[in-house]
Amino acid sequence: MPSSDDSFVITPLLPMREEVVFPRSTSPFFIGRKASMDALEKALAGERTIFVVTQRDAEVEEPQEGDLYEVGVLGRVLQVMRLPNGTVKALFEGHQRARIIETKLASGEYLARVQPLPESEPSGEAVAAMVEQIKERFQSYIKQQNKKIREESVRKIEQADPRSLSDLIAPLLGIDREQKQKLLATIDPAQRLTLLLKILEEELKIRQLEGRLKQQAQRQISSTQKDDYLQDQLRSIQKELGQMDDSRTELEILTQRVKDAKMPESVEEEAQKELKKLRLMSPLSSEANVVRNYLEWLVSMPWQEKTEDNFDLDRAQNVLDEDHYGMEKVKERIIEYLAVARLKDSLKGPILCLVGPPGVGKTSLAKSVARALERNFVRISLGGVRDDAEIRGHRRTYIGAMPGKIIQSVRKAKSNNPVLLIDEIDKLYQSAFSDPSAAMLEVLDPEQNNTFMDHYLEVEYNLSNVLFLCTANTTQHIPAPLLDRMEVIQLAGYTELEKQHIAERFLVPRQCKSHGLTAKRIRFRKLAIGDVIRNYTREAGVR
Repeated sequence: MPSSDDSFVITPLLPMREEVVFPRSTSPFFIGRKASMDALEKALAGERTIFVVTQRDAEVEEPQEGDLYEVGVLGRVLQVMRLPNGTVKALFEGHQRARIIETKLASGEYLARVQPLPESEPSGEAVAAMVEQIKERFQSYIKQQNKKIREESVRKIEQADPRSLSDLIAPLLGIDREQKQKLLATIDPAQRLTLLLKILEEELKIRQLEGRLKQQAQRQISSTQKDDYLQDQLRSIQKELGQMDDSRTELEILTQRVKDAKMPESVEEEAQKELKKLRLMSPLSSEANVVRNYLEWLVSMPWQEKTEDNFDLDRAQNVLDEDHYGMEKVKERIIEYLAVARLKDSLKGPILCLVGPPGVGKTSLAKSVARALERNFVRISLGGVRDDAEIRGHRRTYIGAMPGKIIQSVRKAKSNNPVLLIDEIDKLYQSAFSDPSAAMLEVLDPEQNNTFMDHYLEVEYNLSNVLFLCTANTTQHIPAPLLDRMEVIQLAGYTELEKQHIAERFLVPRQCKSHGLTAKRIRFRKLAIGDVIRNYTREAGVR
């Protein structure tokens, strides 16, 4: 039996996981926790009065005072039905808002000392106008939701006074627990009406947006069904013309490859446009062949594929030492370059240009760097290149058009972060009609190459992950703006002693292996090798 102390009431407490109950409304709910059932039994043993309050977190099994909202509802248990599974279904009628003053939740006994919260009756023209607006918005909400409400509830809402209107409407709204609790905790009826009107308007906007999205989806479905029908008709026509089986299978395979290529969104949109064109073309037409070739290039580019870098400096030093004799300063600079890259966890930095006479190991050094980093290696030669289209590619309007050397090399590498060696960069030729060095500026500039646009692909490709290395015999013929993008590393010619060592350690064993000769069949004396170096080969390198 509840007891009172002045303005406070001591009564059994029933915590709810999700449900928020309101005064002036009747709510059914299920009870399964033992402490809650004991509180219900205590209420039934007295005047059936009980305080119902919602938990802040529905997952808490044994809530303490801090786990409960401050404001709940004092009311009466109207009916109890015991179910076969041991739970209880109770019908609760809310009477009045109340605030928790103190709780006793230990030893499985749920009791609360609460303070009832009286409410004044709001009046005035503004309140009357708000009431009419709320009723109108609620009617619109019901229509949009296609929600059926009992006539008794509708009648109560129509006849409700401003103080009780929000308490009758709130339980019928599909809003979340926090919004309902906010309405319950708003004691002033006028403020509560303002909050309810705002919630109704937000819900109507959401429902209108959902309706528009649903209509758009239905239109898209209709459009897709229309496209499918036309595609079926087109397949039938092509089958009659004998153009069907192989080309259709090829088109379906190409469509799937576009989906699997992991292209950037803008690139995939372009590919889908080309696929749409291809579906409408005769498979035997020359234009269809151009589109197919273009799509083949798009799907075969490594958009996301990349290798993991190995920044182990000791391993890199060992690789360089295994592949090259001497060149200590050059190796030291390369190790420094890799050390900085490891600190930044990125190889973005100055472009290294290895400059030296033929045969001193420029190309093989680049291969060693790729092997040390465990990256794929590709090489292009710019010797004699006069046309920037060889760098940027030819436009698709030309017969036999292809991407430029850069895109071809990245595709060949099968990863978007290979080591790309640009050989003989000093052999670029500038003509009156074209300047390939200007194209190379875009390729090597880290501020621009992340959006490199090949004339053939006509979509952006990110080259910022590529490690560019260049080689040249001299810096005199490299254009100044291009040279400014690079850090030059000079490789000097070998001394006679170094040539002797390289010949014995690398060159002679390699040539014996390539000619199928073993140590038993042939021997090279040091004097003979030295005589060859002095009197037969007079070049700086050892090629």
